[in-house]
Amino acid sequence: MSFTVEKLEHSMAKLTITVPAADFDKAMTAAYNKTKNRFNVPGFRKGKVPMAFIEKMYGPEVFYEDAANAMINEYYPKEAVASELEIASQPVIDVIEMGKGKDFVFTAEVAVKPEVTLGDYKGIEVEKIDVEVTDDEVLEDIKKEQLQNARKVLVEGRAAQLDDEVTLDFEGFVDGVPFDGGKGENYKLVLGSHSFIDTFEDQLVGKNIGEDVEVNVTFPEDYQAEELAGKPAVFKCKINSITESQLPELNDEFASEVGGCDTLDQYKEEVKQKILAKKNRDAANEKEAKVLDKVIENATMDIADAQVEDMQKRMKDEFAQTLQYQGISLEQYMQIVNVTEESLMERIKPDALKRIQQRAVLEAVVKAENIEATDEEVDEELSKMAAQYQMKLEDIKGFMGDAEKDSIKKDVAVKKAAKLLVDESKEV
Repeated sequence: MSFTVEKLEHSMAKLTITVPAADFDKAMTAAYNKTKNRFNVPGFRKGKVPMAFIEKMYGPEVFYEDAANAMINEYYPKEAVASELEIASQPVIDVIEMGKGKDFVFTAEVAVKPEVTLGDYKGIEVEKIDVEVTDDEVLEDIKKEQLQNARKVLVEGRAAQLDDEVTLDFEGFVDGVPFDGGKGENYKLVLGSHSFIDTFEDQLVGKNIGEDVEVNVTFPEDYQAEELAGKPAVFKCKINSITESQLPELNDEFASEVGGCDTLDQYKEEVKQKILAKKNRDAANEKEAKVLDKVIENATMDIADAQVEDMQKRMKDEFAQTLQYQGISLEQYMQIVNVTEESLMERIKPDALKRIQQRAVLEAVVKAENIEATDEEVDEELSKMAAQYQMKLEDIKGFMGDAEKDSIKKDVAVKKAAKLLVDESKEV
């Protein structure tokens, strides 16, 4: 077993891994044992055809793919660690040589963390962010609470208005022909929510229960269903019911029920402080981002496209998981907002690059400033995780291996580096 490492341009590297012929032959035998039940040969019971007989009939190549995959899965992770490269992407595998009785040779091309040359990173000047909370913002927040505590009441004797929730039947037609996905029954729609395309909702305002309504719209040019993109459509609709939200009165009783406060004025002050705290957190995050932007601008690094693509995929998976918590799949989301997976990935790309750049310069600052995470700081971070997952600190520690603990230690050091940059910055 041997491997070599070749440094390539643009923060890429190639590992060439050679597996001895004996090991590859063993992998072929394992492939035979795994697949022998698939071969039906006259004169032999199923699963009892000798390996040599199968190789004679079909050629030894019949076992190559399974054997190669087994060797790659076994040896690449080992040699990736042994190479001491800071690998930053999934490998692109290329088989160089393969055959029974021959050494199995393959390459793995990977992105590696870029070398960073820091420019000025202390004393960065950023514009001061002023934070204030207006009375209108307080009232807007309270109105949201009103809506959440509103009573839903069926409406009779009046037409639909903005903010009403209507239940309707509809069917869409293009050039007089119904299209797939254009029909719905007892569909609930809040008028003014902009859930439907174009002016669909606006044309239902002023319409009454039981009234037949023709809604004329035009699909966007970039609509996901290409056969509908840019085309005019007619939806035949009928409103079955109208529901309005009756807001609770703003008084001391409301303040007590919603905010646990004695008076409305006290509740308003609590809301104000909540908004202020959020704005201060947002301002701190914005300041850190601006400082990091300038540190990145002053630094030089060559980031591999493969690393960016890997980060895009990771961020897409994170986004999909967030959507799943909200009860919606990524596919449903893309259909609602009318984007393809390709355009979604392109939209993610700048943020993926920024995330890589930020981490790269912060790790460079950690190295330049000899920043280390103490055991107490690591325990504090683990305690936060334990609280999040409702576990004991000792249990969290027990579940973690050395690699996970080392990763958290690096994360803590990076956070300390970010704090150093912000503390050393100047507001102008």
